[in-house]
Amino acid sequence: MGGAEAVTTTSRRTFHLSLSGLSIAFALGLALWEWYFFFMAGTPPLESVEGRLGFFTPNRLGFNLAWLTAGYLTYQLISIPFALPAAKGRFIGVVDGMASLVPLVVVLVVVFGKPYLLGTPERWETAILLLCVTAVDLFGGYAFNIALSRRTFDVSPTSSS
Repeated sequence: MGGAEAVTTTSRRTFHLSLSGLSIAFALGLALWEWYFFFMAGTPPLESVEGRLGFFTPNRLGFNLAWLTAGYLTYQLISIPFALPAAKGRFIGVVDGMASLVPLVVVLVVVFGKPYLLGTPERWETAILLLCVTAVDLFGGYAFNIALSRRTFDVSPTSSS
């Protein structure tokens, strides 16, 4: 068989998510978890499932929440210097900043609009912790971006000759 053999290639689907895209996904994921925790957890259909799974039950709430917030805030703030030079357009940066508002808004709505959802001291403590973490994410990320953009654009005064 001296004829040409057909070469077939299989195309793989790859999922490319940038640092900013992952940051947006984490912010929306935290907001989704907050919605679940404040609005759905402890309701009759989910009570039995939560007890069996053991995630975010009252006796482990602090420990699990500490890991959740530490991981979230660490990624959000450490990824800023790496995402800034790679950003070709400013649009993704704006969307990333706006996505950080979503978890903050969920906590603000619960604390100031629906405080009856915070019936136990543990839930109040969770709300205060999440309020602080999301505020640090939003304002700390903004401060980091400003500081890094000034350094990138070199706004230091020029020496006179």
